[in-house]
Amino acid sequence: LDMTFHFVERSIIALPMMLITISGNMVDLSVASTLAMTAVLMGVSYQAGLNIWLAVLLALVVGALGGLLNGMVIVKARLSPIVVTLGTYSLYRGIAFVMLGNLYVTGYPPEFTYIGRGYVGNTPAPVPLVIFTILAVLFGLLLHRTTFGRFIYAMGGNEQACRYSGIAVDRIKIILFLLSGLMSALAGIMLSGRIGSTRPNIALGSELEVITAVVLGGVSISGGKGTVPGVILALFLIGIARWGMRLMGVPGEAVIVVIGLLLIVAILLPELLRRLAPGARE
Repeated sequence: LDMTFHFVERSIIALPMMLITISGNMVDLSVASTLAMTAVLMGVSYQAGLNIWLAVLLALVVGALGGLLNGMVIVKARLSPIVVTLGTYSLYRGIAFVMLGNLYVTGYPPEFTYIGRGYVGNTPAPVPLVIFTILAVLFGLLLHRTTFGRFIYAMGGNEQACRYSGIAVDRIKIILFLLSGLMSALAGIMLSGRIGSTRPNIALGSELEVITAVVLGGVSISGGKGTVPGVILALFLIGIARWGMRLMGVPGEAVIVVIGLLLIVAILLPELLRRLAPGARE
């Protein structure tokens, strides 16, 4: 179970990313930058004398606002989510560096670091894993057991038909990106608690691993298809693979290459299988 400490944060971000992709909005590229911006804001606020839990609340609010900004621009300007979130990918990471430069924040109190590296009572269950499990159940219920979840699938299948049917497509998009920002902030808080520090380059490049897990978990990049259990399984497989490569002394750069290759395979394989299927048209 201790191994889960090292990939729970990415798993939390993958939950709203899964909803965004199923809805046909492809991906949110700003998640890691949102994580960094909110974590740095929390650290700087705490360093300036703000109570740690008020700093945590501030980070969550700003994360939600960052996601809201993404959603509003995508909806109001009718721009591609990739274009918008690529812009905020740079914007939010830049804000983190403006706030802290090349410095870092340490000295968090034990009650805060507990949420990132503590255990539940006298059990071997890590607190981060318990938090992720609760969130995974909630997201699973939202997607598979509610009208909102059915609307998400319908949007991924045919967004225009959903608009004609009276579904509030734009509102749903905004909510999904707001959730993405909120969960990214939560992941940043937990990551800071786990490592006991915050710096502007925290979680740099982790959006690639999140997207890989979502696609590898069976979520169609074009939308309309995917399940929570599939994504959770992919998250744990990638986490185990990353952990194993670290134990074998594989350099971090090589791990990134492997994850990139996995993403390419996960995107191409369904299309290749579709073309090779009997009766498939060219």
